[in-house]
Amino acid sequence: MDFPRGKVIAVMGGSGCGKTTVLRLIGGQIRPQQGAVTVDGEVVHKLDTDGLYQLRRKMGMLFQFGALFTDLTVFENVAFPLREHTQLPESMIRDLVLLKLHAVGLRNAAYLKPAEISGGMARRVAVARAVALDPELIMYDEPFAGLDPISMGVTANLIRKLNDALGSTSILVSHDVHECFMIADYVYFMSAGKIVAQGTPDEMRVSDDPYVRQFVHAEPDGPVPFHYPGSSLAEDLGLGVRA
Repeated sequence: MDFPRGKVIAVMGGSGCGKTTVLRLIGGQIRPQQGAVTVDGEVVHKLDTDGLYQLRRKMGMLFQFGALFTDLTVFENVAFPLREHTQLPESMIRDLVLLKLHAVGLRNAAYLKPAEISGGMARRVAVARAVALDPELIMYDEPFAGLDPISMGVTANLIRKLNDALGSTSILVSHDVHECFMIADYVYFMSAGKIVAQGTPDEMRVSDDPYVRQFVHAEPDGPVPFHYPGSSLAEDLGLGVRA
């Protein structure tokens, strides 16, 4: 897989196919059993702890369902990475946080707790936190999960605009076809830990690949079976097979 600077790349596939594992490999949470993952010229699994933490400073991460600190305000959530990783004065941190919250449309919710805002708003706060340090690489793990259609559209539009404004690289892990195809420059489809198809959203929409067709068009029958593989029901029930 290649993730060029300035592009939004979607990694798609069914649950359990290895999408989030790709993000963990990039972030150095797990080491590859073979091959290599290179970020900005650095081979991730060869870095020591200090080197890995330095590399992670260039990354922003939107966790699935946001993962906000529930006891902190919206403002404090976004300020957290700035306080952890910089020596900026509080006055500058305040200005930066308000600018990030303004970018996601939530400046006036700065002093509310996550429980006081909607799920879609909480996801936007998590986006603001992910881009607080202006990262070169932003990783989104299922950013549309659990959102209503309006919030999904708002979040998708926000991901695209922030990527273009920051000149970052965005990796979008999701199984939401419409939103991903609306904003992605390129798409990788995964199944059982392997890339089974890749191309632009337009190419994927008209693809004849059986897996892509089943996934994009939500077809119940195809390469991905409904039943978990194993013995047949007749065998389990001890029934004979008739010719």
